[in-house]
Amino acid sequence: MATQLSAAEILRDHVTLEVECIDRMYLNLFVPQLQLEGAAASFFLKHRNQTRYLGQQMSLMTQKFRADIDAFALREDIPVVQFEKDQRKDEVFLERLRTFDREEGVVFIGVAQEKAHVMRVVQRKRKGGKPYAWITKGTAMVNHVFYCVDRNAGPFFLKFCTYFPYPAKMYLNGHEYAKKQLKAAGIGFTALDNGFLTCDDPEQLQSICQQLTPDVIDDLARKWLRWLPHPFDQKDRLAGYSYQLSMLQVEFSLTQVLDRPVHGRLFFEQVIRENLDMGRPDRVALIFKRRIPRNSAAVFRTRVLTEGVIPSLHFYYKSVHVKQYFKEGRALRTETTINNTRDVGVKRMLPNLVSLRPIGFSANRHLLDVQRVSHNCMIGHQTLEQLARPVRVGHQRVPALRFHDPRVQALFSVLVLFCIQPEGFQAKEFRAFLAPLLGLDPAHLSQGQISYNLRRLRLRGLIIKIPKSHRYRVTPDGLRIALFCSRTYSRILRTGLTLIDTPSAPLQRAFLALDREIDHLCSQAKLAAA
Repeated sequence: MATQLSAAEILRDHVTLEVECIDRMYLNLFVPQLQLEGAAASFFLKHRNQTRYLGQQMSLMTQKFRADIDAFALREDIPVVQFEKDQRKDEVFLERLRTFDREEGVVFIGVAQEKAHVMRVVQRKRKGGKPYAWITKGTAMVNHVFYCVDRNAGPFFLKFCTYFPYPAKMYLNGHEYAKKQLKAAGIGFTALDNGFLTCDDPEQLQSICQQLTPDVIDDLARKWLRWLPHPFDQKDRLAGYSYQLSMLQVEFSLTQVLDRPVHGRLFFEQVIRENLDMGRPDRVALIFKRRIPRNSAAVFRTRVLTEGVIPSLHFYYKSVHVKQYFKEGRALRTETTINNTRDVGVKRMLPNLVSLRPIGFSANRHLLDVQRVSHNCMIGHQTLEQLARPVRVGHQRVPALRFHDPRVQALFSVLVLFCIQPEGFQAKEFRAFLAPLLGLDPAHLSQGQISYNLRRLRLRGLIIKIPKSHRYRVTPDGLRIALFCSRTYSRILRTGLTLIDTPSAPLQRAFLALDREIDHLCSQAKLAAA
């Protein structure tokens, strides 16, 4: 019986725990006043009154910062690890975490050769004059990484570049934050790698996941910036030279724990075939609530990767990545990773996480909605009959939408493309997709023809007009009808008729045998022509 379950039935009947949570989160820490060359020069010339030897002053500041890190490691008895090339830093962190016996503190300090943007002092020369110092942007390859455990947020790291203006990056994990909060509240749970398998109070778990707000993250960063070695002294910070946080990468995850591992495998077997084209621009637009210009240079693609025997789906839109996979044989994980918040219309500063959160989580839900409806698109016999008959709505006569009509099938195919686009679609977008399906140039479809088709779709309830706009949206019933009719026509009727005309095809042999049996039955009943 399990092999007969649809993806929609699996998500409806076999999910034992469902959790939405920010997963991995990478943040930039930077001093806003030091991002331009002139502002960096002003820091030394005006703030610190160091009018000569800028390169030397910058070098001394860097040497002091590094010395403070070395002294901190010695004073607190913190091991320093020099990472080797291509060494997996996460694995080193996890291995050392197993032997770290304190509730809070620095596990170790890692030194890695990674590229970072810095300021450098170069010598320039006036024409016929003396050389002078000039601050310019460059890159450096040295970073110090503080791998830490916080009693409220769990494992995280803070990575400093030890060159001016000392940019930093911070990593934390929302699931680890939730685990710490559950333990503090005395709520029992079973951990899944980077997630949850069971929880005694699922509602409280979801509430805790929602408490990872910009203020909580900012407080965590400020707390550790006060304790760890800092490149800027107290006078600098009082003058406003303090770190601000922006979002570099945020992963929004939806974890759905399934009662049996086989159901996860069944889900992917059915879903992969239906979503190989999800990476197309017209499909991606449905997930991210974005209208995508036809001349967009963004990369759109879908990939199916297999690790062992478990496949995973990957959809890409610009720097946004949606991934769906089966986690540890127990849970369906859907993740939307946003690497550039501007790609979804949100600014990068940390307070804008409030606006980014619903976009990331809704992308996961939109993808599941497409998959759920695409596997539960059956319609009743009565609905199919009503489509084939003209109807009257008020004083308006609505023509039939006959299943076998190629023009009607073209309309259904277009509706599937716009299936859950929250912003809806305009008549010009409708024309652009409909014309090629009819074998026409969009310029040869008149506005009257477009209005006629939109009117009959609207009056039959397949689409609705968005108030105070010139846009339309596909209704749930419209999507179900469009999916059923287009799939039945393309996968059964058209394919079946082709196979009936194919010599020696199994379907042709079965059809001819049925035809002979019907002729024989008619002959016995004296119904055949003499």
